[in-house]
Amino acid sequence: MEFGEIPVGEAEGAILAHSVKLAGQSFKKGRILSADDVAALKAADYRRITAARLGAEDVHEDEAAARLAAAVKGERLTASKATTGRVNLYASMPGLLVVDRDRFDRINGVDEAITIATLDQYTPVAPKQMVATIKIIPFAAPSGSLALTEAIAAQADRTGHMGPVVRLAPFVPRKVGLIQTRLPATKASVLDKTAEVTRNRLEALHQTLAWERRCEHAARTLAGELRSMVRGGAEMVLIAGASAITDRRDVLPAAIEAAGGEIEHFGMPVDPGNLLLLGTVDGVDVLGLPGCARSPKLNGFDWVLQRLAARLPVNRKDITAMGIGGLLTEIPTRPLPRSEATGGDAAAGAETGGGPNVAAIVLAAGQSRRMGARNKLLEDLDGRPLVVRTVDAALASGVQTVIVVTGHEPERVRTALGDRGVRFVHNPAYDQGLSTSLKAGVEAVPGDIDAALVCLADMPGIDAATIDALIAAYNPVEGRAIVVPTHRGKRGNPVLWDRRFFAEMGELAGDVGARHLIGAHDDVVAEVEMDSDAVLLDIDTPDALDRARDAAGTAPAT
Repeated sequence: MEFGEIPVGEAEGAILAHSVKLAGQSFKKGRILSADDVAALKAADYRRITAARLGAEDVHEDEAAARLAAAVKGERLTASKATTGRVNLYASMPGLLVVDRDRFDRINGVDEAITIATLDQYTPVAPKQMVATIKIIPFAAPSGSLALTEAIAAQADRTGHMGPVVRLAPFVPRKVGLIQTRLPATKASVLDKTAEVTRNRLEALHQTLAWERRCEHAARTLAGELRSMVRGGAEMVLIAGASAITDRRDVLPAAIEAAGGEIEHFGMPVDPGNLLLLGTVDGVDVLGLPGCARSPKLNGFDWVLQRLAARLPVNRKDITAMGIGGLLTEIPTRPLPRSEATGGDAAAGAETGGGPNVAAIVLAAGQSRRMGARNKLLEDLDGRPLVVRTVDAALASGVQTVIVVTGHEPERVRTALGDRGVRFVHNPAYDQGLSTSLKAGVEAVPGDIDAALVCLADMPGIDAATIDALIAAYNPVEGRAIVVPTHRGKRGNPVLWDRRFFAEMGELAGDVGARHLIGAHDDVVAEVEMDSDAVLLDIDTPDALDRARDAAGTAPAT
C-alpha cells in the first residue's frame, strides 16, 4: 500500500487518509475519491492531500475484516456488516464465550494490521451482546498475511479438535436438585433464602431447580437423599451443607462416596469460593457448595456452574487454572447474564458488560398531511403497515429497547403494533412539528442507554441489517459519535446519536429534526455507505406509496 501526500490532480481512486472540510460539506477519512471529489477539492484550493493507494497484494480493510470474521466465528455467532475496517461478532443465544487461545494469539501475531479482540474467556453472554471485534488497522491488509490468518483459523486446536476460534457454548436446560443439610441451630429462614438465591442463579443460566430437599447434617442420611435425587432424574445436584467442608473426609464428600460416587476435586484458587467440592454420582455432576454460594454475589461456584450449564466439562485441571483473576473480592464482579424474563431491557444489557446499549426511537406521530385523509403509517405494504415494518426491523436488530412516539391517531398505531415489546410515548404537541416528537422520544430514553437511533416510521426499506451496521460503526472513543447511513455519498436515515447530544436535540423547535446538528458536529460524524437506496426513501404521498407497492409486487390490503 502506498501512503503519503499526493497532488490533488492525481487523487482520483485514492483513499483519503484524513478528513477534510469543504464549503457546505466534508470528506471523511477512508473515502475513495471520485472525479467529482477531486474537482471539489480543487475548487476549495486544496493542492495536496494525504491518501493511500492499494497495491495488487492489498485487500481493502472491509473485505479483509469480513473474511477474517467468517474464518474465526462459530455458527452461534452473527457478524455485522464490515465498515471502517471493523466487523463485530454478536451472540445469537445465551451461553458462554469460548476462545481457542492458541490459534487466537497466533492470528493476532501474524501482522500488526490485523487484530481481534474478545470478551474474557468463559464470559456469560446474552443474545445480541457483542463478544468480539475484528479490526484492520490501516486501510488494507496484505493478502499474504490475511491468507495466513485464515489458514490458522482452519487448523485443529491443540487437542486435534476441528472447530472455530471463537464460539458460543449455549446454555442447555436441565433439571437440578438442591439438598440442604441442617443442624439443630440452623434457621429455616437461612435455608429458604439459600433456595431462593440458588433458584435465581440457575434460572439465569436456563437451568431449573426441580427439587429442593432438607436433611440432617450426617453422611449416611445425606447419601440416601443424594441417591434418591439422582435416581429420580436430577441432571445435576447441588449440596449446601450446614457446616463448611474442611476436609475430603468431611460429611459432604463422605456422603458422595457413600452414594457410590467419586470426588474429582476439593478446593479452588478463587476467593470467595475456596471450599467448593466437585464430584459425580452415576455420571451426574454433584457440587458441594462453599458458604458464599448462599449470597447472590459472584463467587467461584458461579464460574463452575456457568461452564456446567453450557455442558463444558470441568475437571481438576480446569479448577486449578482459575487462580489468575480469582481474587474476586478485590475486583468488580462479573455478573450473570440477564434472564430472558427481563424482556431484554437496557439495564440488564448494561450489566453484561458487552457492546453499546442503543435505543431505537421510532417517530410515528405525524399527521400525514400529504396523504390526504389517510394515515400513511397504517397503510399496508407487502402485508404489513409501514409503522409495523419499521418497528419489526428495530426489534430484530441489536437495539436494547424500542420507543414508539405517537401523536396523530395514537390508538390506531398502538392497535397496529399489537403486543410487540415496545414502549409507547405519546406526544400531545405533535401538531407543532417533528421536533416535539423527537424531544418526547429522547426524554423517554432510559438512563443507562449509550446512544439512540432515530427512525422515521415511513421508511419501509430499512431492515435490521441496516440498523446493525450503524450500531457496529458507533464508537465515540474513536470519534464516531454520530453515525449516518449514505448511498452513493448522499446522507439518509436513520441516524444514530450518542447520548451527549440528547440535550441539544431536546432544545429543537418547530417542524425540524436534528439534521443541522450533524453539520455542527461534523468532526464526530461517521458515514456508513449502504448498498441500497432504502436509507434515502420515505413515503410521503400516495404516488410514493404506489411506487413502493409496485416495487414490492403487492397491491394494497382490502
